[in-house]
Amino acid sequence: MSHLRTGNPAPPGATWDGNGVNFTLFSQHAQRVELCLFDEKGQEVRYDLPSRTNNIWYGYVPDLQPGQRYGYRVHGPWAPEQGHRFNPAKLLVDPCARAVEGKVVDSPLFNGGEWQRDEQDNAAIAPKSVVVAEAFNWGDDAAPRVPWGNTVIYEAHVRGLTQRHPEIPETQRGTYAALGHPAIVSYLKQLGITTLELQPVAQFADEPRLQQLGLRNYWGYNPYALWSVEPRYASGVGGLSPLQEFQQAVKTLHAAGIEVVLDIVLNHTAELEEIGPTLSMRGIDNASYYWLTDDGHYHNWTGCGNTLNFSHPQVVNWALDCLRYWVTVCHVDGFRFDLAPVLGRTPDFRADAPFFTALKACPILSQVKLIAEPWDIGPNGYQVGSFPSPFADWNDRFRDDMRRYWLLGGVTNADFARRFAASSDAFQHSDRLPSATVNLIAAHDGFTLRDLLSFTRKRNEANGEDNRDGHNGNFSHNHGSEGLTVSLNVLERRRRSAHALLTSLLLAQGTPMLLAGDEHGHTQHGNNNAYCQDNELTWLDWENQDEGLYAFTAALIHLRQQIPALTQDRWWREGDGNVQWLNSQGEPLDEQQWEQDEHKLQILLSGRWLITINATQDVSELSLPDGEWRAVPPFAGEDNPVPSTVWHGPAHGACVFQKQV
Repeated sequence: MSHLRTGNPAPPGATWDGNGVNFTLFSQHAQRVELCLFDEKGQEVRYDLPSRTNNIWYGYVPDLQPGQRYGYRVHGPWAPEQGHRFNPAKLLVDPCARAVEGKVVDSPLFNGGEWQRDEQDNAAIAPKSVVVAEAFNWGDDAAPRVPWGNTVIYEAHVRGLTQRHPEIPETQRGTYAALGHPAIVSYLKQLGITTLELQPVAQFADEPRLQQLGLRNYWGYNPYALWSVEPRYASGVGGLSPLQEFQQAVKTLHAAGIEVVLDIVLNHTAELEEIGPTLSMRGIDNASYYWLTDDGHYHNWTGCGNTLNFSHPQVVNWALDCLRYWVTVCHVDGFRFDLAPVLGRTPDFRADAPFFTALKACPILSQVKLIAEPWDIGPNGYQVGSFPSPFADWNDRFRDDMRRYWLLGGVTNADFARRFAASSDAFQHSDRLPSATVNLIAAHDGFTLRDLLSFTRKRNEANGEDNRDGHNGNFSHNHGSEGLTVSLNVLERRRRSAHALLTSLLLAQGTPMLLAGDEHGHTQHGNNNAYCQDNELTWLDWENQDEGLYAFTAALIHLRQQIPALTQDRWWREGDGNVQWLNSQGEPLDEQQWEQDEHKLQILLSGRWLITINATQDVSELSLPDGEWRAVPPFAGEDNPVPSTVWHGPAHGACVFQKQV
């Protein structure tokens, strides 16, 4: 084995230069850092990193090759009450590892000790970081750069989207290779999707509690190696590494004009609370990486046991470098940030927090799509509309008001219009555009669209938490009968409600996000928190999809792209020709009609497209404005004469007409 040399304090992580590997590790409070190299038999050789600059420890080992397994043992004080949990008995994953081999198993050997240090060595079972060669033939790959005004997001899970697709070879189902399969690419194109938003693909762990129950973390919001592509979604077909297989999927999707946005978890790690496993940051520099109380406990502003500290400059640098890695090495087109207020905590949330300022100033990251989940469970954790440009926010106000308007009542026409007009009350400030609101009816967290219309209460018993987990306030409506097996009359009422909700989502101003499977009737049988259900409950059932619902959704998405009021991404102003709000007689709403709870409304977009709405319990007639109108696909022939001057609106129904010129 070669001798360790001085090396360089950059770039971060383990970098192979063709002749050897440069290793770097940040730790402000460490007293000594050992680089541990492992051969094929698991035998360990240790080197003290010889150099330290600005709290970056570094060294260079000649002749090492990609595939080399390594880890760190970090020495320093054991003083939990002061935030320090150094324990060289625990082998640690490099926070900048490009690949990690092995799994986090439920073992006491990962316990670094809650308040007493555990001296048992865990190298035999600990995951090992792996040196990676990042070369990949991107050819003429180019980012699609879909304008925000034309963006339609499709939130999907790698395995859930592809595991049961009959046209994908069994060896590729549930993998990155499947994402690039012609069956998936063609489906997304025909549906009209511009941007595929993937649930986490950075390496994550199954929580000890789930392992004890015989369950797995399905969603992936429990990371411990945020620069490493999760290997459980790799097929290995063609001898590609997980990184290469993911890169190939991105390249294939780009060739079809489809963007890839990653859901990334920068708010907490799989080290969980004080009794959680010691895997990486806790043993490297606990007091720097995490928000701690004065007596050394973790601030649990995430609900996951710990919270990363974005008031520390090195944590900010690590996160920015991580994001740049995914953009430059994997060519992803943006990020959706889980529990994003954490990124702006100092500890109070600030729109000008260091991370946001640095992100906007970065010539690479400022050019990709950035989407915030705008809430955490810390103080003042609800920040919808408060994120700075160029962020967009998931908008739960849109979700809840649209659900209530169509299914339960209690929402006025004015409330509906605010949400339909890009929630201008929350987003029209500073330099934010209408696209800053990411509108949704359903997401991975909560009921699917079909379950929203089929269940009045959640059914999460399979999660092993006695149905205590998951949202209770779903604003759902079963249309008179609980469950999936119901009369034809109930099914028809549910169909109309599904069409109305999808119309409201896909023809509203802002950026629409569709949950994968909602377009063909996917159900999770009432489970609204299926984070640990890696099985047929969550995998899309392609062979039994609702073809009519799919065709309806695709037609709406393609219609959306024809309407300037929706694609030009400008705030609507009175008299600009983008929107007119009309009553059931085709006349402008008066003040009383705006605030009434009788939901009959017409919305004229760009002077040519008319959306008619009847969210009441009864069939109603709406007189269309002057002109010749034809119901447009997929509404033509559906309870409406064509052409028409009167819309006989079914209960909980919506329709779109186009003015004939």
